[in-house]
Amino acid sequence: MIQDTSAQMKKSPFKFIALVYILSIPFWVIGALTESEDTAAKPNIPVSALMAVCPVIAALIFTFREEGSGGAKRLLARILDYKRIDRKIWYLPIFLLMPMVAILAYAVMRIAGLLLPRNIYLPLKILPIFFVVFFAGATGEELGWSGYAISPMQDRLGALNASLVLGTAWAVWHVIPYFQSHHGVAWVAWQCLATVGLRVLIVWIFNNTSRSVCATIIFHAMINVCDFMFPNYGSGYNPDVFAIIIGIIATAVVILWGPATLARYRFSECLGTPGLG
Repeated sequence: MIQDTSAQMKKSPFKFIALVYILSIPFWVIGALTESEDTAAKPNIPVSALMAVCPVIAALIFTFREEGSGGAKRLLARILDYKRIDRKIWYLPIFLLMPMVAILAYAVMRIAGLLLPRNIYLPLKILPIFFVVFFAGATGEELGWSGYAISPMQDRLGALNASLVLGTAWAVWHVIPYFQSHHGVAWVAWQCLATVGLRVLIVWIFNNTSRSVCATIIFHAMINVCDFMFPNYGSGYNPDVFAIIIGIIATAVVILWGPATLARYRFSECLGTPGLG
């Protein structure tokens, strides 16, 4: 893995998380003041979702303080650090894991007889627009969560523990926007569980792509694209089904790649493919 140990030791991931929360407060207030009662409007995205810029702002503040303008420029350059993805097989989970989860969730909901829209509509024509918009939002988040916070956290706590800690902070950070989207307590709780599981998967991808922030940005964008591409702009989205599926996948990842690094595939030597880990 690519890392600068001395630079990582200077980082303050928990102070960074605190600053992200502080910077988000104005967005939460504006979201409350502009909250719409029209819950039928799709896609249902609150104004407070613009807080996606807060992680990158916080990361740039800390990086500039710790490494100067050069460090800040290097952080921004990681938006397109796709060259770190030397094992191209990792583009499969980056782009296709979340569509697979969405398809599986739909199948489970259909078989279980759970509520789904009667007339299915998939807005395929605006899929590219969704991807561009969500890529921009994911950039604002992942330059902070992945570009700044996760490396020093997992160097100190281990990959799984760091994923769970950062995932919990990430989930709680979303709670107010979730409620401002008029979701109930049960919906928010299940969505938070799904969010923690997704952070484990993001760190797994991050660690197996030589810590590529670009990889995490694309995967993060695909999470949101699939949520809003789910039948009828996400109106059929069911967070408990998604949380269970994501939890199963995340558990399998931990077992197969190991909790310490999430990057040591246990069967790679048996298969003669050490590059998998």
